[in-house]
Amino acid sequence: MRDGADFPLTTTAVHSEVTPAPGIAPWRRPVGVAIGVVGIALYNWWIPVAFDRHLMTSPDELFSDLEATGRPDATLLQHLDLAAGIVLLVALLLRGAVGRTGRRSEWPWLLAFAVAGAVGGQFSYACPEGLSASCRAAEWRLALPHHHYVHVAAGIAEFTFGTVAVYLAWQRTRAKETPVTRAVRWTGRTMVVAYPLLGVAYLTDRFGAFVEPIFFTCFSVMVLVELLETDRTSRSGRRAAPVGALVRHTRQALQRVSGG
Repeated sequence: MRDGADFPLTTTAVHSEVTPAPGIAPWRRPVGVAIGVVGIALYNWWIPVAFDRHLMTSPDELFSDLEATGRPDATLLQHLDLAAGIVLLVALLLRGAVGRTGRRSEWPWLLAFAVAGAVGGQFSYACPEGLSASCRAAEWRLALPHHHYVHVAAGIAEFTFGTVAVYLAWQRTRAKETPVTRAVRWTGRTMVVAYPLLGVAYLTDRFGAFVEPIFFTCFSVMVLVELLETDRTSRSGRRAAPVGALVRHTRQALQRVSGG
């Protein structure tokens, strides 16, 4: 009787180890990914614009200059930025902060990044500072309308939040080598090189059209990683743990039966 009584206890132990942890609703991730892809496409409106000589008149201007009041298609580009921020925010909220390995520390920073992008689309430049010396002078004198400075602040916030998100994702994933780790690491390294170039472009008002897209691409990669990341190691680990436990408990049960 003692040996027979051991089997229910063994079965209970194995069952408790294979019970899956609760997670987000399964539909949220694919829907979030689908919406996020649309948001990233909207965010990267600069790609077709870069090849349109009607809009991009100089390699020295910033893409924000294209949204300045009075520029061709400025309203359309502003609306694209606004829509991109809102769509990415919805996608990230659907994806959620918790993955199979726990809470993603970069997630709230990406939410803030999306909000900053939407604010930048809502408040545009008053004049193209990358092309006009008088505009830059008026900007430094704080003589421009308030929406110009809101756009500047939103742009700074967007870059700051996106950069912090990349750094935190790098810290979170670096313990184990995975495709996600490599993607985030190379994104971070690219930005380390690109920031001095951005500083030079801003201070000299030269080649802004070549430097800004580096950051747009890096931030897009970071959002894609956040939306698409799956934890295959964790999944396989959870599968292996119950199998190992089953073998261990079975061996113990057989030893007790043999001993009886």
